[in-house]
Amino acid sequence: MITKKVYFCNRTLKITGVTLKNIIMATLRFKALETVLAREQQEVIFPKEKPSKYFAENVFNKLKMQEYLSKEAFENVMEANDKGTNIDRKVANQIASGMKSWAIDRGATHYTHWFHPLNGATAEKHDAFFEPTDDGGAIENFSGTLLVQQEPDASSFPNGGIRNTFEARGYSAWDPTSPAFVVGKTLCIPTIFISYTGEALDYKTPLLKSLDQLNTHATAVAQYFDKNVTKTIANLGWEQEYFLIDEALYHARPDLALTGRTLMGHASAKDQQLDDHYFGAIPERVAAYMKDFEIESLKLGIPVKTRHNEVAPNQFECAPVYEEANLAVDHNQLLSEVMNKVAIRHHFKVLMHEKPYKGINGSGKHNNWSITTNTGVNLFSPGKNPKSNLQFLTFVVNTVKAVYKNADLLRASIVSPGNEHRLGASEAPPAIMSIFLGKQLSKFLDEIENRVSRSTKMTPDEKTELKLNIGKIPEILLDNTDRNRTSPFAFTGNRFEFRAVGSTANCASPMIILNSIVAKQLKDFKIDVDKIIETGVKKDEAIFRVLKTYIVESKAIRFEGNGYGDDWLVEAEARGLTNIKDMVEAIKHFVTPESVSLFEEMKILTKRELEARLDIRQEIFIKKIQIESRVLGDLTLNHIIPTAIKYQNVLIENVKGLREVLPDIKNDSQLKVLEKISNHISAIENKVAEMTLARKDANNLTDMTIKSEAYNKNVKPFLDEIRYHIDKLELIVDDEIWPLPKYRELLFTR
Repeated sequence: MITKKVYFCNRTLKITGVTLKNIIMATLRFKALETVLAREQQEVIFPKEKPSKYFAENVFNKLKMQEYLSKEAFENVMEANDKGTNIDRKVANQIASGMKSWAIDRGATHYTHWFHPLNGATAEKHDAFFEPTDDGGAIENFSGTLLVQQEPDASSFPNGGIRNTFEARGYSAWDPTSPAFVVGKTLCIPTIFISYTGEALDYKTPLLKSLDQLNTHATAVAQYFDKNVTKTIANLGWEQEYFLIDEALYHARPDLALTGRTLMGHASAKDQQLDDHYFGAIPERVAAYMKDFEIESLKLGIPVKTRHNEVAPNQFECAPVYEEANLAVDHNQLLSEVMNKVAIRHHFKVLMHEKPYKGINGSGKHNNWSITTNTGVNLFSPGKNPKSNLQFLTFVVNTVKAVYKNADLLRASIVSPGNEHRLGASEAPPAIMSIFLGKQLSKFLDEIENRVSRSTKMTPDEKTELKLNIGKIPEILLDNTDRNRTSPFAFTGNRFEFRAVGSTANCASPMIILNSIVAKQLKDFKIDVDKIIETGVKKDEAIFRVLKTYIVESKAIRFEGNGYGDDWLVEAEARGLTNIKDMVEAIKHFVTPESVSLFEEMKILTKRELEARLDIRQEIFIKKIQIESRVLGDLTLNHIIPTAIKYQNVLIENVKGLREVLPDIKNDSQLKVLEKISNHISAIENKVAEMTLARKDANNLTDMTIKSEAYNKNVKPFLDEIRYHIDKLELIVDDEIWPLPKYRELLFTR
């Protein structure tokens, strides 16, 4: 047996039986010790004041603007925020000067336009404020022109054919509705990102357009009930689930490091089956990490409020207070960056993948969505009188109708290679789009369906009884509305919770679709109501008639039961609901005639931009499956098979030795193990070779749709087939020489 000295944390450790895994586990023990020793010092760097004292200290928000901007410049920015007006170029210079002064006071030396390209990440190019002068000196300079617009290289970002590779020009333009902030020594300015010819190359551009359309049409409908409503605002509260893993274990698993998930690994004897992790005491080391990233988040104005253990071991969740949707999307993207940076200080890695471990809970990003008015009313919250409750019903029913009509498009907005593994996996909603309203609210919609005539005038008694029942809605929801965790789209008292969104997703993707389809539905609703009013029917009765029509038409998507059950699959099919499980098929709904018509009518995305988004998602799918296939092939041929053969040789020597010493003894057990190992090795080698050939054939295809289908049908299935045999070998081969940390080590190491 070999003994080797390993140096870690300025200490020396002797390890007997040197394997990569033994070294890793030893370093983890020392790392835990270092964390304990450093904790007191770490506490010293944490702010001593209350979070309210340092909240948004690194954000150029309204308070900072009032301090650093002239009255003219401040009012110009506020008007742009409130009314969507353009900022005067002359005033932009004043704003840039004030923003620069504030950023330099915060220690900034550089600035960047911060945007969300279609690769799902964020992007930034840093430029220094520093500029040399003709007299050999230097100044810090930042003009209005640099603030409002820049020209980063657009050629290497996903564009779906909108740009040629040799055409580099693209533009980033300031979004004044999302405040600038300082990270480290860089002033970050949230921007949109468009091509030279004006097409959107990012998530923010169509998000802002969808918010504008929702504001227009929700305001028009809200004015049926209150003429004082002049603006409506979409709000978003996301819940971010994630896993933590020690960085040493992370780097010892090339599949995790390169793909975000484990491509092999047998289930641990104990994982989440005892439900002992969910809402349990947060481990001390994890709590220190959470505290650290929460402080950094609060300084950036991200109002993180909730933290807790999730269902799976080493799985956690954080959630902020509700914010305006555009700002909430920016904050979610920014939070991911903060979490990853802070994790390094705590020797952790954050796993955002929807399904990093097979067989246990995956991670989602629940999007809680609502609409409020400038008068302070939540349109999804019942009120104190029949009028406000009719408004509530109007917006709930229109949302249900919008989701029913556009279920496939809504699903397309949340599918990804990672979310494929999560959806319908017994802890996440199924791929079938359905809506949970709660039995009592659903029952009330049934009453409207049965009581209201679409053509005959309602009697006074019917109107009175209906209004009395409407008045009881707040009590009904308070006492009888539960949550349904199996529903992908659930009403939860004063908002809709879109639970099917994946943990790696940019929240803008589902929000663009949801805002757009509801805006279109509200637009159609007003047209339908006004047509009836023009015939002499009073407004309230006209609204009831249209609502009844919508309730009947969209009834199929309302489901109160268990979305995990097999019975639901049969029932959903009978209702005419689609169940598109794989990404390649789902994303084709971006470019159906209905989708193109909707987005072009609402002036949010053009057909060309939709086709580009389909092309980009197909390319992302292809590349991710390609990477997983290559990583699995490499690990198999360079790690798993050599290790299995090594153990096989040990068994062969054991059998030979036994026969020499005890020639009459039977070696059935060892021989059976040898046979199993040989069969698994042979199966793995054959399937890796077949997978490689299938990948090469797919790579020769040029049409992106055909190529993605080939990867989906001909390459992807091999990942699970090869994994099956590797996981069986993991149970057989000596743990001492197995080359990769196992699930029991990945999931239960703090």
